[in-house]
Amino acid sequence: MISCVDLFCGVGGLTHGLEKAGINVVAGFDTDLLCRFAFESNNTAEFVPQDVAELCGNDIRKLWGKAATTLLAGCAPCQPFSTYSRASRKSKPDEKWELVRHFSRLVEEAKPDLVTMENVAQIMRHDVFGELLKSLAGYSVWHSVVECSAYGVPQTRKRLVLMASRLGPIEMRQPKRGQWKTTVAAAISKLPALAAGEQDHKDPMHHACNLSPINLKRIRASQPGGTWRDWPVSLRAKCHQAAAGETFPSVYGRMEWDKPAPTMTTQCFGYGNGRFGHPTQDRAITLREAAMLQTFPRRYKFLPAKEKVVFHTMGRLIGNAVPVRLGYAIGKSFVEHVDSIAVKSESLFGSGS
Repeated sequence: MISCVDLFCGVGGLTHGLEKAGINVVAGFDTDLLCRFAFESNNTAEFVPQDVAELCGNDIRKLWGKAATTLLAGCAPCQPFSTYSRASRKSKPDEKWELVRHFSRLVEEAKPDLVTMENVAQIMRHDVFGELLKSLAGYSVWHSVVECSAYGVPQTRKRLVLMASRLGPIEMRQPKRGQWKTTVAAAISKLPALAAGEQDHKDPMHHACNLSPINLKRIRASQPGGTWRDWPVSLRAKCHQAAAGETFPSVYGRMEWDKPAPTMTTQCFGYGNGRFGHPTQDRAITLREAAMLQTFPRRYKFLPAKEKVVFHTMGRLIGNAVPVRLGYAIGKSFVEHVDSIAVKSESLFGSGS
């Protein structure tokens, strides 16, 4: 079996997908203690609250133990490359770029058999990505920008996926045509209906933000797949009416039942933050709906019982997560890769009988 250590594990989206694919994730590392409950409540791996800058390769090798095949996985925080914030486009890369460099360092020190990284596509345009590729000398490397909806994630979410192997040529498995239902309806249509500000008494995560009177009028004037341009002029914000500057057509929109959702961001619970309006109910999507659009299971536990849900905190944790089905596809690709290597080896050298 493949033994994996997951760096920057968050609430466990990648780990959960890898485990479902048959990979033994022994530990997840993250400095955010708010992730611990969700990570450990839904996965068999241990949560280790430690900065990767303080890790060395030997620490990771000890966790792998005597595993036949080892995997180092990670999704370093991608805020330096974000296109969601206009301000971030003007700012210089900050110290968080160093997390990708620490991942490269740990690959060189720990020397795993297999490596995977998920990140935003923009990272390929920066020197830090070239540095990562250099750390993978001696590996067969595959990387591509993946449309997550092709692997069953009901979002128009594009992410860079990198996979590397010391065992032989590697690539991500191709999605099977018609294998997945990737629509908003398939993901969330069976959840209880809610009004803005209302909470499902059986699930604190299924809780819709309040809407101001003007935003309630705006969402009632919105059509699935439409924009604020469909509204009466009286409902338009000042920035929409400005003669100069950007007009932000992708905000204040409703999703469509029969299509994928937009990319889930850390602010996906807010109606004015993107196309996060529910297709038919007059509200933004809930945190539970956002999690399910990230392909977390319906019963995935994010908080202890009776603990208060904080929208901005949980939105950040859910929006930053690797979609579970993407993690599963990566995991299955590695399992099939290792199995194929074993079959080739057996055919060359015999079964030993």
